Amino acid sequence: MRRILWALVAVVAVIGCAGPRKVEVRPLHAPAGTSAAVSQQLEQGNRLLTQEDWAGARQIYLDTIQADPTLAEAHYNLALVLDKLGDKADARKHYVAAANLAPGNKVIWDAPPLRKYDSELGLSKKSWMDANPK
Repeated sequence: MRRILWALVAVVAVIGCAGPRKVEVRPLHAPAGTSAAVSQQLEQGNRLLTQEDWAGARQIYLDTIQADPTLAEAHYNLALVLDKLGDKADARKHYVAAANLAPGNKVIWDAPPLRKYDSELGLSKKSWMDANPK
């Protein structure tokens, strides 16, 4: 009986580990040098995003972008929310804007949501965050 139980545990463990790896995508924070007001606004949007208040987060990120259109992190976070809301076209625009505003930001460039649009951006490298990197 004990052998059967251990065999069952082993099978369940193997099956559980064999599934696709889910990567949690988190909102980005404002970089150093960002004004306090804009940083606070971005953090408010991040709180709403983590609470899954997609409409509230969307509005805060839009307000943040209006206050600082060059803040790549706000564009990226807005794109995450737009993806959740199903607005893929606008999400793509903001992923691209974030990537253009932050060409050296590895998190933005390697994020799986941005990788969905790699054919349009000419990105060929697979991200280390992708579920099945090749």
